[in-house]
Amino acid sequence: MNTIIRLNLQDESTIDDLWSLQHKAYRLEAELIGFHEIPPLMETRDMLKGASEVFYGCWDNNGELMGAVAIAEEQPGQLTVTRMMVNPEHFRKGIASRLLEYVFEQYSHMALFIVSTGRKNTPAVQLYTRHGFVAAGVVEVVPGVELVEFHRSGSR
Repeated sequence: MNTIIRLNLQDESTIDDLWSLQHKAYRLEAELIGFHEIPPLMETRDMLKGASEVFYGCWDNNGELMGAVAIAEEQPGQLTVTRMMVNPEHFRKGIASRLLEYVFEQYSHMALFIVSTGRKNTPAVQLYTRHGFVAAGVVEVVPGVELVEFHRSGSR
């Protein structure tokens, strides 16, 4: 059984695992959407260590970080999923779904959940739609690269 726990961003080993995971996952998204300046790819380990979000990680029985989610309550009652990342070696194993469900359970008192992803990131769009998110708006980041914001009502 895989374990989901809050990540300690002050632990060097955790930061190394998280930074590596983040780069594997976001490099793939960059390829999918045709945009290589995704903020997590520009981040150093020190920047990640100072992140204001709360991170949860999904670990396998061998101590490998298979996936992680980061969240931030940017407005009262609204929780934004700021990052979702799964090691490409563990795609299609339900890790992102488990992380989302964990967030929904832990933050069930929230009125609204928000997440954004590249319109061309079909796997992420399908994941969020499957979990009850509805497209709420589109922003063009640079010509030809669109970011879709999704909303999901809380307290289900």
